[in-house]
Amino acid sequence: MRQVFAVIFLIVWAGVSAAVEPDEILSDPILENRARLISQGLRCLQCRNESIDESNAGIARDLRLLVRARLLEGDSDTEVMDYVVARYGEYVLLRPNGLGINLVLWLAGPALFFVSLAGLIAVQRRSKRNETIDQLTEDEEKEIEKLLSS
Repeated sequence: MRQVFAVIFLIVWAGVSAAVEPDEILSDPILENRARLISQGLRCLQCRNESIDESNAGIARDLRLLVRARLLEGDSDTEVMDYVVARYGEYVLLRPNGLGINLVLWLAGPALFFVSLAGLIAVQRRSKRNETIDQLTEDEEKEIEKLLSS
């Protein structure tokens, strides 16, 4: 029974482990650590919601190599991120910044919720006003009687 649990654990652990291949790893541990931190914040362009650090896709490998090459050239973490974003767009960021159009997108959901809530309250109040039925006048009652009798 222990062997079954060990095999299941190893299979699950293998799926969670990073996809960085041995030939990609930098010899300088500080640069490698920086590369891993940057890679964890970049989205694989082929996979959905998976960082390039976790993805086995070919483009993810290319991006990991690009990040490491830029670090070897002496770029700072911010410069590397800016370079990748300039080349591939903000979609490549797993955590996009909260400025510009992103701010509009983040606020659109709650804004639409409150507009819908206000509309629902207005409709409910209007329907309550229409619930009160006034009594018919004598002339109206006579007219209805006439229509029903004919």
